[in-house]
Amino acid sequence: MPNKPDIAYINSRLIDPSSNLDVKGGILTRGSKILDLGSHLFNPDLSEETIMIDCQGHILAPGLVDIHVHLREPGHEHKETIESGGKSAAAGGVTTLCCMPNTNPVIDDVALIEFIQRRAREAKSVKIYPFAAVTKGLEGKQLTEIGMLANAGAVAFTDDGLPIMDSQVMRRALAYAKAFDMIVSQHAEDLSLSGCGCMAEGQMATKLGLPGIPDASEIVIIERDLRLVEITGGRYHVAHISTAQGVEAVRKAKEKGLQVSCEAAPHHFILTDSDVGNYRTFAKMAPPLRSEENRLAIIDGLSDGTIDAIATDHAPHDQESKRVPMEHASNGVVGLETLLSLTLELVNNGHLTLLEALSKITCEPADLIGLKAGKFYKGAPADMVIFDPDAEWTVDLEKIISKSKNTPFEGRKMIGKVNRTIVDGRTVFKQEA
Repeated sequence: MPNKPDIAYINSRLIDPSSNLDVKGGILTRGSKILDLGSHLFNPDLSEETIMIDCQGHILAPGLVDIHVHLREPGHEHKETIESGGKSAAAGGVTTLCCMPNTNPVIDDVALIEFIQRRAREAKSVKIYPFAAVTKGLEGKQLTEIGMLANAGAVAFTDDGLPIMDSQVMRRALAYAKAFDMIVSQHAEDLSLSGCGCMAEGQMATKLGLPGIPDASEIVIIERDLRLVEITGGRYHVAHISTAQGVEAVRKAKEKGLQVSCEAAPHHFILTDSDVGNYRTFAKMAPPLRSEENRLAIIDGLSDGTIDAIATDHAPHDQESKRVPMEHASNGVVGLETLLSLTLELVNNGHLTLLEALSKITCEPADLIGLKAGKFYKGAPADMVIFDPDAEWTVDLEKIISKSKNTPFEGRKMIGKVNRTIVDGRTVFKQEA
């Protein structure tokens, strides 16, 4: 079988946050790898066999890395599948994602890890790495075989969707995972404080007559866990952090030298509890949208490096799960296709530089989990995104590729549009002209 020709991506604004690269340039790929990159490839003189792809002056950056995605397979394929989620990710410029274990059955044994890996290979879209459950069945009682799951390909551990409420179980999880240099990611919520709440506690909840969830439900768990990190020396990660108190606690823990990290979802630095409006169930999520003070604290945490990554917490739900009374609606929003544009709002509003913002969705999350992704260098996987940072578009439910359409951003005007997504040298998404 003859070798495939090299591909040159030319006439681009070449950006790599991991090396602070921002130049007019291009990339040359051979098969699944980057062969060369730099300013000398902006408009190069290459062999006639080389395929030229003109980036038209747009940004060529490492493919985005999303470390918090719910794909729903196995068990809830009517909401999303590995295939449909992969297509949605590709449309958003995401080339690598981590899927959460709260499926049915739960990803708590080696067979389920192998199932996810096999289905991802069959889908031939983006790269998918599974998080495994910390406890069997997400019941918060008995630890899973963390070592075996890590050896099988689990890249981190979480009971996401449910907190690990038992302090002794959490202590053992941190200690056990430490032996394999694995992160334990926590959905930080004290369920006894949250109760039957369905949005953030505050004036809006009172106005709507809905039970509220206090900010304290997050910080109580984080503070407890940080004490356990001090005891065990384990690696601890706060998923979808949402409160000023939570950010400050992580900031202080990092100053102490603890192995602590956290992520923020775009909806928590873009929206507030006021966006729940007139019982908008598409704006119901866990943790809930919180106050303006908390939103600004998330932005500050991203600006000063306390928050390591931006991750979507992509949580697809069908209409039957969302178009019901607020108290009964499922938590979660889809986010893969809006990740880039919402992150760029931080740049357009002056909170982060372009390199800083892109680092939160490329090299930083990849480094955190230990993935070979989110960076450009010779020999690196040819995982890339080409996007126009100035292109405007409007979120349209009919055009969302995900199986589910539960976005709180319907009708929102966005800036920054993906033109092409490349995984291992293969174009997996191309914007229609």
